[in-house]
Amino acid sequence: MTRFDADDPQDRRKLFADAIAAHRNRASAFLTIEADHEADADNEDSPAPWLQFAESTFNLDVDDGELDRLNDLVDDFPTFRVDQLESPEEAEGTNVRITARSDANRLATFADRVFLDVYDHEADYRAWVTEI
Repeated sequence: MTRFDADDPQDRRKLFADAIAAHRNRASAFLTIEADHEADADNEDSPAPWLQFAESTFNLDVDDGELDRLNDLVDDFPTFRVDQLESPEEAEGTNVRITARSDANRLATFADRVFLDVYDHEADYRAWVTEI
């Protein structure tokens, strides 16, 4: 891979699919995708939204509203399923693990929609593959 960020929907999905393929080819532990914060004052102190993928599992942190949107999104992908929800008392959210066995393009589409539908980013958000 020679590029690590994109802000166009088509370019982002290609970037994600390429990162997934690289992750699989390298047999790396996981890959991480982060998105720039949307420009609002509500999220200045919180970390940028992120999504990890390892083997056939997505991992992400969500708040209650995001969890509802994530469940709706998973319903759009019949071969995907939420396998684990973990909400430690000291955390302000839920860590979710989703089993997702599919090709790189379908996984990339899901990843993009997480940032669009779950984290409520605009269509031109910038995403970074930060670790492969």
